[in-house]
Amino acid sequence: MTNRIRDIRKAKGLTLADLAAACDPPTTAQTIGRLETGMRQLSLGWMNKIAAALGVEPASLMRDETGARAQIVAELGATGPEALSTPREAVLPHELAGEDGPPPLVLAITASIGEYRAGDLLWLRPIAPSAVQSAINRDCLVPRSGGRFAFGRLIDRRDTLVGLLPPGAGQKQVVVDNPAWVAVAFMLVRPL
Repeated sequence: MTNRIRDIRKAKGLTLADLAAACDPPTTAQTIGRLETGMRQLSLGWMNKIAAALGVEPASLMRDETGARAQIVAELGATGPEALSTPREAVLPHELAGEDGPPPLVLAITASIGEYRAGDLLWLRPIAPSAVQSAINRDCLVPRSGGRFAFGRLIDRRDTLVGLLPPGAGQKQVVVDNPAWVAVAFMLVRPL
């Protein structure tokens, strides 16, 4: 088992120094970095100290390598959604921890666009192709050719064509032919 300290720390917007200072008693950023990477053993004492500093349960710091994890697969910026070269693990909210089915996908918002603000995480659930009609008027992420994505409000479905209206003002409809999957937004996580 490996730990998730780095994933949780980054999801909370903390630097190594921030987390080190939040520990009781405070420690160094170097020590936190070594614990994150496994260069230093994560003892029960360290686990409790870091969990308290992050405001999470100690058990959530450990990663089960056998289970599928939700991943941030794209970022939405001013020019539209961009695929990440390497997906990142998304910290799963407690409400989703025990659900069955494929893990959710996450779209990280990097620039304010439409209803979304920079820093938002939009959680999406892949749906069966036969259920795409039920996603009309919902925000969806759809894969395109060449490892790209289209994101927007699903406004049309005709045969194998899926029509999306991007969230930015004045943008044209995007049509994707026969997408491999469609993921429907079901939760927005916005840091306060």
